[in-house]
Amino acid sequence: MKTILLIEDNQEVRENCAEILELANYRVLQADNGKSGIEIAQSVLPDLILCDIMMPVLDGYAVIHLLSKSPNTASIPFIFLTAKTERSDFRKGMDLGADDYITKPFDDVELLNAVESRLKKNEMIKSTYERNAKGLEKFFDDIESLNELKKLSNERKVKHYKKRDIIFNEGHTPNYLYFLTKGKIKTFKVHEYGKELITSLIGDGDFFGYLPLFENRSYFENAECIEDSEVILIPKEDFYSLLHNNSEVLKKFVSILSNNIIEKEQQLLKLAYSSVRKRVAEALLLLEKKYKKNDEKSFSISMSREDLANIVGTATESLIRTLSEFKEDKLIEIKGSNITILNSDKLKHMKV
Repeated sequence: MKTILLIEDNQEVRENCAEILELANYRVLQADNGKSGIEIAQSVLPDLILCDIMMPVLDGYAVIHLLSKSPNTASIPFIFLTAKTERSDFRKGMDLGADDYITKPFDDVELLNAVESRLKKNEMIKSTYERNAKGLEKFFDDIESLNELKKLSNERKVKHYKKRDIIFNEGHTPNYLYFLTKGKIKTFKVHEYGKELITSLIGDGDFFGYLPLFENRSYFENAECIEDSEVILIPKEDFYSLLHNNSEVLKKFVSILSNNIIEKEQQLLKLAYSSVRKRVAEALLLLEKKYKKNDEKSFSISMSREDLANIVGTATESLIRTLSEFKEDKLIEIKGSNITILNSDKLKHMKV
């Protein structure tokens, strides 16, 4: 049962609203002023708040302002109940973080529709999605069920790439947001003298190519398939609709897109300032974390020594020499281009 906090100083309005909501199987908590409403919200953490604007002690604007300062209450859906109909009043409330307005007088259907719609949207934002084509499809279906975006899931193209195929080049204009359903992809930059540095590794369930769309600029790196891959192409116009037309979906999508950014920055920092031996160990662990399946007991990957050297940021010869040392130390096993990690723990705690 969902809990709704109703903050309203008018006893008749408060009791009528509470009765309607309770008949719809909601648990309703009542407060007759803003101060007591904040206290209840902070102690109970309701699923949604309905709040009048003009109230004694603290008005509705002060309530939402104070609740937005706390991480525990900032994300609670907030709907204003108000007789104010001026555009400036609506704008002020939305700027403070209100999700919706219900103008007085209203009927029971209008109240229940607003509550149900906001709760459903909030559940979608909280929900998690599998990092595969099925999860992506569910994400699109949820968006469509809310009638928020009509275009995002339409006209999506699935494209198959072969190993070494280029998906996009540095300097080109982006036309799509990409979603990898199967395979392995690298993004990389090329130094003016031809030296390549791999900037990120992309696996099943990852979005990529989105930063140039966010910034409305050309690609600043290249994307190439490490192995045969299957990619969903989402037109950039639909992505821009997502960004500009719906804050709820935007929050969820940005969360998905930024899934590993902090972790990747930490990994790049380690690779940049550690010894070659330590950097090779970090690169192998990065590959294991990125590509190991849940049902695999040990991790193996087939990758060219040149690509692996470009992840480490070292010469291919130095990489080969370090891999040989790791093999002698029983940390890895090597068969052709295939590398199997035998002791992740020792690689993780390698000092030099």
